Amino acid sequence: MINLGISGINVLILRMFFLSGGVGTAIFAETTGWGFFNLVMWPTWVEGLMALILLDLVVYGQHVLFHTIPLFWCLHKVHHSDTELDVTTGVRFHPGEMGISMLIKMGTIIVIGVSPGMVLMFELLLNATAMFNHSNVRIPLSLDQWLRWIVVTPDMHRIHHSVLAEETNHNYGFHLSWWDRAFRTYQRQPSLSHEHMPLGLEQFRDPAQLTWLHLLALPFMKEAEYQSTNHEAFNTGTHASPQSYVPKTVNPEVKVLT
Repeated sequence: MINLGISGINVLILRMFFLSGGVGTAIFAETTGWGFFNLVMWPTWVEGLMALILLDLVVYGQHVLFHTIPLFWCLHKVHHSDTELDVTTGVRFHPGEMGISMLIKMGTIIVIGVSPGMVLMFELLLNATAMFNHSNVRIPLSLDQWLRWIVVTPDMHRIHHSVLAEETNHNYGFHLSWWDRAFRTYQRQPSLSHEHMPLGLEQFRDPAQLTWLHLLALPFMKEAEYQSTNHEAFNTGTHASPQSYVPKTVNPEVKVLT
């Protein structure tokens, strides 16, 4: 319910500030003749296929930036604070991150000149695959390894949500798995099994401190402030860390993402 609540807030904010969003931007670019594909006369299917691939590459690059730039990471860690992945994790994003993502997407659409129909198709694919690769379904290993040559599978993306920084900085893709392989950010399996791999962020383990109101404020809280409220939860007996969490002291040589 918390993830769905955050998603509802995002929908309201995006509609308020960006109106028709990417599709509206594509209509504007098409009407004014802006963008590469509006300047060439290539077959529609070629333009459509290239647009889907280029947009997916931009999403990959954007995801890397949200892990690299400290200001962006402050927003993106709301997504990574989820300690139990399911389909709703695919819509757990801070409104600030959604706004920045929309601006990047709108700029890309204008530069490339993506048609409104292709923008709509890409949005549908992106949302469907985001829910798919965040789901807790298990695909047979033989099929999973075959699918990974084309798309991101749940097992592949789950590694990206590991509490260990070395694993979180891999498998950035949302739809196509090609980019992780091309840019050498692909990791085949986690150091622990998927069943025992701790998810989320090391300093955000208390469900009582991960309500939707806390998630909205989380990017603006100093780590010391969160730890203070987390310590208070321990003292009052309201803390309930997930049982699957493995403390970083188990292996002090492994860096934990904070």
